[in-house]
Amino acid sequence: MEPSPLSPERSRRRRDVLAALAQVLPSDALLGSPGELVPYECDGLSALRQVPLAVALPCDEAGVVAVLGVCRKLGVPVVARGAGTGLSGGALPHADGVVLSLARLNRIVALDPLAGIARVQPGVRNLSISEAAAPHGLYYAPDPSSQIACTIGGNVAENSGGVHCLKYGLTLHNVLAVRGYTMDGEELICGGAALDGPGLDLLPVVIGSEGLLLVVVEITVRLLPRPATARVVMASFDDVGRACDSVAAIIAVGIIPAGLEMMDQGASAAVEPFCHAGYDLSAAAILLIESDGTAAEVEDEIGRLSKIVRDAGATAVAVSGSEAERLRFWSGRKNAFPAAGRISPDYYCMDGTIPRRQLARVLGEIKRLEVRYGLRCINVFHAGDGNLHPLILFDANAAGEWQRAECFGTDILELCVALGGTITGEHGVGAEKIGTMCSQFSDGERAAFAAVKSAFDPAGLLNPAKVIPTLHRCAEYGRQRVHAGQLPFAGLERF
Repeated sequence: MEPSPLSPERSRRRRDVLAALAQVLPSDALLGSPGELVPYECDGLSALRQVPLAVALPCDEAGVVAVLGVCRKLGVPVVARGAGTGLSGGALPHADGVVLSLARLNRIVALDPLAGIARVQPGVRNLSISEAAAPHGLYYAPDPSSQIACTIGGNVAENSGGVHCLKYGLTLHNVLAVRGYTMDGEELICGGAALDGPGLDLLPVVIGSEGLLLVVVEITVRLLPRPATARVVMASFDDVGRACDSVAAIIAVGIIPAGLEMMDQGASAAVEPFCHAGYDLSAAAILLIESDGTAAEVEDEIGRLSKIVRDAGATAVAVSGSEAERLRFWSGRKNAFPAAGRISPDYYCMDGTIPRRQLARVLGEIKRLEVRYGLRCINVFHAGDGNLHPLILFDANAAGEWQRAECFGTDILELCVALGGTITGEHGVGAEKIGTMCSQFSDGERAAFAAVKSAFDPAGLLNPAKVIPTLHRCAEYGRQRVHAGQLPFAGLERF
């Protein structure tokens, strides 16, 4: 369905922008008709939609710089976009702006197996890096569930993780350098191949900055030796609390598994018919715990892990006996999001982080919120680091359901903050969580964020109106929460 007709003023604006961009891009690198723009109106958070004035698809770095130059001259906002798999509205277009797609910058520029690094363009898919490194016995560790489609540029923007981030870290811990351009056209290189470089360490500032600071054109990633062996313990529990106790017990004895994931009964029931992963559908929760290393190391750790979960009350314990079985165990967790789409017309994926000791309490609160809002919620967790991904099921065509789902999700985020956690683990703030930024951060902290943004982008043209709320926006958010009877979160003290 095509978007509504533009006002005369915006129609003129679009013509001017398209005419200027046509001077620096070939015709096949510029989209401007209503039908061409609709596919870019949202990212993976499809509840938020906005058609841009134009979409630019440069095929090289010079094209990126040229687009930035045109938009800077015209005062046009720019939203950089990768594969559009993000779940927080980070790539939501600006109504008066240009979407700068980096999908065609998709080359692996260089791969050095001896140094264990690769230089890649932002449009390279996450999984493609490991596929290219595989002949050398290497791989790229961060593995978001969307890794078959998501791009490394998007991973840098959101500081993405994955099921193995507990042991191997997030994007920040696996990227050595980022090169990009500010809105002013200045080339900026953050990080490098050396362990430490001269000047300010801006790499941690840029990674996770959600496209607010610069447009990335090249990333240098760290490649790791592929473990000789990897096996998974799958433990079933008849009580969520005991599953959570197992997580704490594993970490307490000093074991850092390669992966430590939890799924509740609703999530297992959703994915099993889709993936046939062998999950125990009678269990209130299951844990997937991966050990990797040498064969002897894995054998010893698997034995210790199996004892810990049994001592914590596991009703069943299975250990993968082959690589195919290991991948089958993981297939359900990796496909939790698409599986949710099979049992519900729509779902809203949340992303908050809490102290591990609060896992059981949060699941209990989510159950109460299901009753309050009359909506189901299935839960998958990066249990090892407390990053939760509740999936709120709803029907956007049913009157009021999206609004209830949105309030449900906001309550979950407020709950995370109240328990000493954060409003995002790896999906970013984007447009979705800009209100809850007001709950987590003080006026002074948000002013500091805005100062960093201004230092990189004084004109405020890169991905504006995202991540950092204004005082007006915070006041509006507070009024909305009070009107809905949602503040403070019932029965919880703020730490």
